Amino acid sequence: MNPTPNDRPGADPLEEYLRNLTRRRFFGSMASTMTGGLGVTALGSLLGDQAQAGSHAAAEAAVLSNLGLPALPHFAPKAKRVIYMHMEGAPSQLDLFDYKPGLQARYDQDLPDSIRMGQRITGMTSGQARFPVAPSIFKFQRYENSEDGMMISELLPHTAQMAGDMCFVRTMHTESINHEPGITFFQTGQEQPGRPSFGSWMSYGLGSVNQDLPAFVVLITQGVGNMQALSARFWGTGFLPSEHQGCQLRSGKDAVLYLQNPDGVSRDDRRQMLDLASAINEAEYAQSGDEESLARIAQHEMAFRMQMSVPELTDISGESDATLDMYGPDVRTPGSFSANCLQARRLAERGVRFIQLYMRGWDQHGNLPTEIRAQCKAVDQGQAALLKDLKQRGMLDDTLVLWGGEFGRTVYSQGTLTAENYGRDHHPRCFTIWMAGGGVKPGISYGKTDDYSYNIVENPVSVHDLHATMLHLLGVDHTKLTYRHQGRDFRLTDVAGTVMRPLLS
Repeated sequence: MNPTPNDRPGADPLEEYLRNLTRRRFFGSMASTMTGGLGVTALGSLLGDQAQAGSHAAAEAAVLSNLGLPALPHFAPKAKRVIYMHMEGAPSQLDLFDYKPGLQARYDQDLPDSIRMGQRITGMTSGQARFPVAPSIFKFQRYENSEDGMMISELLPHTAQMAGDMCFVRTMHTESINHEPGITFFQTGQEQPGRPSFGSWMSYGLGSVNQDLPAFVVLITQGVGNMQALSARFWGTGFLPSEHQGCQLRSGKDAVLYLQNPDGVSRDDRRQMLDLASAINEAEYAQSGDEESLARIAQHEMAFRMQMSVPELTDISGESDATLDMYGPDVRTPGSFSANCLQARRLAERGVRFIQLYMRGWDQHGNLPTEIRAQCKAVDQGQAALLKDLKQRGMLDDTLVLWGGEFGRTVYSQGTLTAENYGRDHHPRCFTIWMAGGGVKPGISYGKTDDYSYNIVENPVSVHDLHATMLHLLGVDHTKLTYRHQGRDFRLTDVAGTVMRPLLS
C-alpha cells in the first residue's frame, strides 16, 4: 500500500511536538503578561467563557478540545451524525428480513452440497450428522412498493411501519465467523484488536459540535438469552489520542462513574484540582512531548463540563407524554432499549457526532423462536419511535441511522429441528442490515441472496464498503482520513472499500 497523505497537520511526531509546543508557549506567554482588564477580555474573546474563569489550564484545554481536522469534511456532507444500533449476537436474517417462502417445501431436507460449497462452519455444528433446512415459522408482510417487495417479519410490526424511510442491504458479508472478531471488524474495520473504532475516527476527523458532551457516546442494553462479551475496546481509540474514545452512559444512578464531586468537595475545589493537574500534565508534555498529557487535560475539562450537561441530558421529565408513549412503556425503565433510543435522540439533537447503541442477546443457537420473539419485542417499538421522532423534528435528513449485527444465521438448524423450534449457527456469507436518513435512498432493498439465504447472487456489500459509504455520507473521502502510526498511514477501511452509490439518495 502506498501511504496516502495524512490530513492531520503535523502527523509526523516531531512536527506534532513542535506544533503543540509552540501553541503551549503562546498561551504561556499570554498568561504571564495578561494579569487582568483588557488582556483577560481579549483572551476570553479568543477562547470563550472558560478563559474568563481565570484558569490558564482551562483556557488551553478549551483550545486543545476536539475541533476535528481543518481539511474535513472533504465535501458537503449529507449526514452530520450517526446513530449505530448494533444487535450483538447476530439476528437471523431469515426470520426478520430475507423472505424465502420456497424453503417451506424443503423443510428438514439436507442443505445441498452445491449450496454449501465446502464453506467452513463453526465447531458447534461441524459434528452434526445432518444439516436440515429450517424455514422460518414467522409470517412476512409486504411493505412499500419496491422492486422486490420489502417483505418484513411479523416480529417487527412497528419497525415495518417505517419501511418507507429505510434502506435494506440484504447482501452484507464478512470474513468473520465468530463473534469477537466479527464485532471487532464492524466496529474498527479489522478483525484484530487494536484499531480505532468508527466513532473514534469520527471524533478525530470531524470533531465535536457540543463542547459540553463527548463526540462519541455509548449506550448498552442487556437482552435475553445467550450473551456475548462486550469489550470496551469496541469503542476504544486504538492508536488515536485517547480523548476520542467512546464515553459509556450507564443506566444506574450515576450515568458516568466518578463524574460527581465527593461529599465536601465544591465545584470551585474541583476547578482548583483540575488546574493543578493540568499544570502537572503541561510540565510532563514540555519534558516528554507525550500527546497523552494533552489528552488528559482535554478529558479533565470535558468531565468538568459534563458535571453540568449530563444530568440535564438524562432527565427526561421534560419530554411530552406523546413522545414517551411513542417509545412505549419500556422508555421509563433506565437501560431498556427504548430508553436508550430516546437518549440517542436527545444526544443527537445536542450535537453528539457518533451514538452507539448495543443490544445484547441475539445469539440464538437453540430455542430461536422463543428468544427472537423476546428480543424483537424489546427493540421494535423503540427503534421505530427513534426514526419517527427524528423525522418529526426534521433531524432524520442529516442523521444516518444504522442497524445490524456482526453476521447472519444459517438456514440449517443447529441441533434438533421440530415444527415449532430450531436454532441457527453463525453465517458470515450473507445477512441483512438496514440504514435510514442521512442521504440514504429510502424505501429500497439492495442485493439478492439465493433461495436458501446462504450465498449472494448479486450486489455484494462488504464491511469496508459499508464504512466507505457511511464516511462518504459524512463528507469524508475514506482514502484520505488517515493517521500515521508506526511508520504507516492507517485508515478505517484499510486498503479496501468502495462507496456504494446505489444506496445514496
